[in-house]
Amino acid sequence: MDTTISPVQRLLNEYAESHQNPTNKLVHWVCVPLIMFALLGLLWALPVPAGLAALSPWLNWATLTMALAVAYYLRLSGRLAVGMVLVWLAMALALRVVQAQAALPLWAVCLIIFVLAWAGQFWGHKVEGKKPSFLKDLQFLLIGPLWLLHFIYRR
Repeated sequence: MDTTISPVQRLLNEYAESHQNPTNKLVHWVCVPLIMFALLGLLWALPVPAGLAALSPWLNWATLTMALAVAYYLRLSGRLAVGMVLVWLAMALALRVVQAQAALPLWAVCLIIFVLAWAGQFWGHKVEGKKPSFLKDLQFLLIGPLWLLHFIYRR
């Protein structure tokens, strides 16, 4: 094991091993954010205890999940954690808009997005010819968004 690279870079490198095909990469640029959005939306739609709901409309299962993920990301990289907070804030604002404007309930919109985006992901990996990284280690479900964000940081 190379100890000259950081743990986050090691994880990003390992994730990249099964994401070499340009088509699969493009699919990930579309589907990973959609999956994140949909998952947060599904969590957002779950009922919360009345006491929490009374404190703030922003306190819900999605924000709790975001906080836990940020703690994980902070252990890996402060810079990337800050970026993920900004991404999630944008997604939270978008979820509020969808919740207020969509013809369907938020959970239904997000369930449709979630299923279609995962279908896209598995198709991308079929094109790649390699299994998704999370089948080896579930933490790669959290690394996928960081992998995309680290490319944005490089620019």
